[in-house]
Amino acid sequence: MQVLEEIKKRGKMVDEAIEKLLPIIQPEELYKASRYLLDAGGKRIRPAMLIIAAESVGGDIQKVLPAAVAIELIHNFTLIHDDIMDQDELRRGHPTVHLKWGLPAAILAGNTLYSKAFEIIAQIDAPPKIISRCICILSKTCADICEGQWMDMEFEKRGSVSENEYMDMVQKKTSVLFATSAMIGGLLGGATNKIAKSLWEAEIKIGVGFQIRDDVLDLIIPEVKIGKRRGNDLMEKKKTLIIIHALKNSNKLYSLSRKASREEIDAAVQQLRDLGSIDYAMDKAVELVEQGKSKLDVLPDSRPKELLMELADYMVTRTY
Repeated sequence: MQVLEEIKKRGKMVDEAIEKLLPIIQPEELYKASRYLLDAGGKRIRPAMLIIAAESVGGDIQKVLPAAVAIELIHNFTLIHDDIMDQDELRRGHPTVHLKWGLPAAILAGNTLYSKAFEIIAQIDAPPKIISRCICILSKTCADICEGQWMDMEFEKRGSVSENEYMDMVQKKTSVLFATSAMIGGLLGGATNKIAKSLWEAEIKIGVGFQIRDDVLDLIIPEVKIGKRRGNDLMEKKKTLIIIHALKNSNKLYSLSRKASREEIDAAVQQLRDLGSIDYAMDKAVELVEQGKSKLDVLPDSRPKELLMELADYMVTRTY
């Protein structure tokens, strides 16, 4: 897909900026741990979205690059802490930070990324009012992510969760960082308040579609490709949209332990297929992405606008 090449081009710019804005200094091991997941790869979708959003309103890529780095640091901060809370051992095909450096070091590494993100965004070359607004948006987003993560953990203990509750949780835990990326990119690129708001509204919908697709990929993609254990959400008792739909249509679903065999995982996934729950989730994801794309109509016709549209479609068609 051409959009992937465009993401890679902008991702490379972000990688080069990370080297400058987050160098490995003393204490060396702290910064190695902080940079570990960043250096392990990642598709850089969120920072690429920020850059493309800025381009769509005539912004300068070089001026918004630090903001793109800040977004990627926040994203990786959440990954480190998510892996701690979920006791995961793999991320992007590598041992997780807490497994490699230990729990206290992983917490510090995540906190370092969080702090550096705000330091970087505060120093961007832009009017003080815009910088202040971007910092407020990003700080609220971080609080929303924490609220969403808390909700996700609470849902694991409950027998049932409504579809509306799931949507609210996902919007906070996952989608809001996409929306923030687009809105900050727009604001730094010179967007009007109306366009910045539309960018936010578009990516809130599209980001939920992304997470639903992520829930599906957790079940259907081989471990070697996805970079973590397949069926992880089932073993952690996550109340995904797939499970919520399945529980409405079956009194008894397979219950998997963390030591579940591949055969047990296969059987559980097949049950979800048979109930139509995976198809239901994907249909909902596509519907949300289409709703999000309609919000981008306010943008002037341009190649960056086309890329935002293509990126939205990629969110629900990607295979890893």
